[in-house]
Amino acid sequence: MGHGGTMLIDTHTHLHFDAFDADRPQVVRRAQEAGVIAWIDPAVDLDGARRALTWAHRYPDAYFVAVGVHPNSAHTAWHGEATLRALRTLANDPAVVAIGEIGLDYYREATPPPLQRQALQAQLDLAAELGLPVILHQRESIADLLAILADWVADLRAHGHPLAEAPGVLHSFSAGPSEALRGVELGFFIGLTGPLTFKNGHRMRAVARAVPLNHLLVETDAPFMAPHPYRGRRNEPAYVRWIAQRLAQERGLPFETVAAQTTANAQRLFRLPLRPTEPPTSPQADPGSPSEEDDHEPRHLGP
Repeated sequence: MGHGGTMLIDTHTHLHFDAFDADRPQVVRRAQEAGVIAWIDPAVDLDGARRALTWAHRYPDAYFVAVGVHPNSAHTAWHGEATLRALRTLANDPAVVAIGEIGLDYYREATPPPLQRQALQAQLDLAAELGLPVILHQRESIADLLAILADWVADLRAHGHPLAEAPGVLHSFSAGPSEALRGVELGFFIGLTGPLTFKNGHRMRAVARAVPLNHLLVETDAPFMAPHPYRGRRNEPAYVRWIAQRLAQERGLPFETVAAQTTANAQRLFRLPLRPTEPPTSPQADPGSPSEEDDHEPRHLGP
């Protein structure tokens, strides 16, 4: 699938994960050939943040990073003030554009929920201190997460904090349209991933139709949840085009309109220091043969 000069930003891809160790430069090349001008790599712990920054320094005009402790990592990676000090230091790197991936996960409960909430609140406070938006994980936890975020945003607004206008993104949104619209009321963007393209991805498609286009982002969550027609394979940033195409279909809009708006949304939220980018001169090689779509339940295999 060539890009025809249309540019995209993948706002959530874990390119530092070892799933990409064998061919990361080729994955980056395919993304660029597909018109992906930038991507954000959210860490799930401190070691991952350091690895992501190492790679970001090799691609300074395209590779950006979020630093944080994921709820499923907190049981081993969260050490209170010591972790916050380390995150604060890492966030000084100019490649860091957000705090994340943070949030709540009541599906796995690898970390006891009280500790998840403690780590989340501390990292929300850090984001406010640093003026960085947050990238939020939510799985079977949307009610608690929205309640915590409502209090946080109310405090930001009460103090006239500039972050209150665009505090973050609810990544790979898995709840319904009403919860998504509540997130938008609080200023958050909604991230759409591979399940948007699955035969049984009805709920995410309902969200895609309900949320204003100026509050939507497209994400791969690579290496997890590859969109149709690559479902079941390793995901990668080049595939974000399939998600944007399905979003355009659901909205009844030209692909170019959706690509331009979601790219502008990403730049607004993360304040990405992008340089003007010319389309690559080489045609995109098709990154792998399509696999057959199936009707299995979409599973977020990621952390």
